[in-house]
Amino acid sequence: MKPFVVIAGPRDAGPGERQEMLDRAAAVLQQLEADEIVRIDVPGRGQEVSDAGSAVRPALEPLIPALQSGSLFGARTGALVVDANQLLAAEAQIIADLLQSADRDAVAVVFIASAAIPAPLGKFLKDEGESMTVRKFRERDASEWLGHAARSRGLRLNGEIVGALLQRFGSDVASLGQALDQLAGTGEEVTAELVQARFRNRPDEPMWHYSDAVASGDVPQALRRLEDFLVHGHPLQLLAFMEGDLRRRALAAAAPNIGIFADWVGSSPDAYPVKKAWRARAETTENELGRALDALSRADVLLKTTPEPTHLVSLERLTVALCRWYG
Repeated sequence: MKPFVVIAGPRDAGPGERQEMLDRAAAVLQQLEADEIVRIDVPGRGQEVSDAGSAVRPALEPLIPALQSGSLFGARTGALVVDANQLLAAEAQIIADLLQSADRDAVAVVFIASAAIPAPLGKFLKDEGESMTVRKFRERDASEWLGHAARSRGLRLNGEIVGALLQRFGSDVASLGQALDQLAGTGEEVTAELVQARFRNRPDEPMWHYSDAVASGDVPQALRRLEDFLVHGHPLQLLAFMEGDLRRRALAAAAPNIGIFADWVGSSPDAYPVKKAWRARAETTENELGRALDALSRADVLLKTTPEPTHLVSLERLTVALCRWYG
């Protein structure tokens, strides 16, 4: 394995994906027999200012000597650079120059990034390094992960228990792992009822979980997804998302082919949201789309003009109606 590795994750990486990226980074550094590992968390642009006379921000300064000299004990010096996509151009140039002249038998560096790493460092790593990709975790991925993780802890999980854990933690495998550790330590038989009584978490999941439940007409699932979202998000965010999704469906129903539809929404025919809306174009009639859009507009006015304690009931009624008209 080459001593310079990029672990690329999704732009909207959640706790599960970030933990997977960190776990892979640790495994890579162990495989490369790196010692004295220096971790650098790159601050967001504008969050930190370089000191006078320094070309890099203070958070990155420990990386410079780590790349310039090997370990005092003969092992490789390891460095982990988290959120490398947030490097400034000048910092990327300095790190690229240091890696170019580094002793590759004495240094190992892993970069974690959820977007493109600025040039020239990005280009150098593409030419001289290796890359790994962590894809977006879905609940089905977390379900598969749970099976392996439970067995490693001596736990047996049936479908109901897995469903209860996913309902509490979604695809956040870091939190799921901690929950399994707690369950393994109780000595009790693990049941779905025990999971529901012990954990009160509500997962911070993408809004398309709600829209998918509505589109399938699954009222209980849609109401559960609504409650999950409202723990972390604002109702108007959900209404705006649903309005955009419905408008895509309306355009898909009117378009003569997927290419023209993609042009109308300013995207590529290969984009997943475009293909998803195109496949669903015949599932909803023009009348039902109109009623759904009208309901969303009325709900928007209602949320802005009525007391907050009434909002949940209004959204629940909207959800039940959308399940009837949407899919």
